[in-house]
Amino acid sequence: MMTKLRTGLATVRTPSKWPSWLPLLSFPILLAAQLLAAPGIILFVLSIIAIIALAAQMGRSTEELAGHFGSTLGGFFNATFGNAAEFIIAIVAINAGLFDLVKASLTGSIIGNILFVMGASFFVGGLRYREQSFDVKQAGLNSTMLLIAVASMLVPSAFFFFAQSTPGHDIGVETEQLSLFVAVLMISLYVLSLVFSFHTHAYLFRKRLHEAPKGRADHAILVLLLSTVALALASEIFTHQLTGVAAQFNLSQIFMGAVVVALVGNAAEHMSALSAAKKNDLDLALAITIGSSIQIALLVAPLLVLVSYFILGTPLNLVFSLFEILAVFAAVLIVNEISSDGQTNWFEGAQLMAMYMILAGLFFFVV
Repeated sequence: MMTKLRTGLATVRTPSKWPSWLPLLSFPILLAAQLLAAPGIILFVLSIIAIIALAAQMGRSTEELAGHFGSTLGGFFNATFGNAAEFIIAIVAINAGLFDLVKASLTGSIIGNILFVMGASFFVGGLRYREQSFDVKQAGLNSTMLLIAVASMLVPSAFFFFAQSTPGHDIGVETEQLSLFVAVLMISLYVLSLVFSFHTHAYLFRKRLHEAPKGRADHAILVLLLSTVALALASEIFTHQLTGVAAQFNLSQIFMGAVVVALVGNAAEHMSALSAAKKNDLDLALAITIGSSIQIALLVAPLLVLVSYFILGTPLNLVFSLFEILAVFAAVLIVNEISSDGQTNWFEGAQLMAMYMILAGLFFFVV
């Protein structure tokens, strides 16, 4: 299973228990079902299975490249391709005009990582160990970065809510321009975080040695590229079924994005965090969950803004609903508090998961 950067901040590790033959089987079955015009709900389920399997395959390929080229470049590959599922789904959804779904998937990914996945990791690890500890300094750096990243992503929303009733503002144009400005700065901050973690302050972050590579680098690159193409097709099928499934079950775009799309896009790495917690490696579990959320805020969201504006011609702004803002900030504040003492147990995990369920219920009732 794949993981993403730690705080953007790389440690690549991919437990590879997901069957390697599953992408070879699930993707052709999905294409066959598409050609045979299978019912939407069947295509929806098959596309979810294919996306998760392909994401896991990409995780194995990025780890193989890390073994050839080292942690830093391996982390870059993992960052670039680890987010492929959610990024491609978002691009297809933007093309389809599903802006609310895309924004909800961004906030839902952050909430899901730091509440549901982190909570599940604490819970599973806590059942095996009475108490688990982690590096407070490292967790503090990641948590602070997460707070800054999320606050930056939500600045255009604050402007929209405060300025929309003020005379003299062309709120649509101004929020679009502010979103572009913030997106450029967020990507710049992400790049600086890589310099910080890999160069000037690399000693602050625990190093992990990769196993010796078992295959050729060019083979791993080819598999990675083919998996990305297959993932793009699977994501397109998945996205095209979203509206139909949502209408069939009377679900809103916000719920589909914040819960369904977010969980599917991050499913493979979720298992990596659980695996790390079972091995009493909470530093890695926190790096996966918090680091993934930072990456969504500082890289994926601003890239979607820039791509939608300059390439797709259908601009996506960073104006989120009040419900999304409250949910994200509540999640970030809770995580900052929990990560302050360096100790955790199964009950803290249960609390985080309960909070996630409450927020998921909120999204369910939001129309």
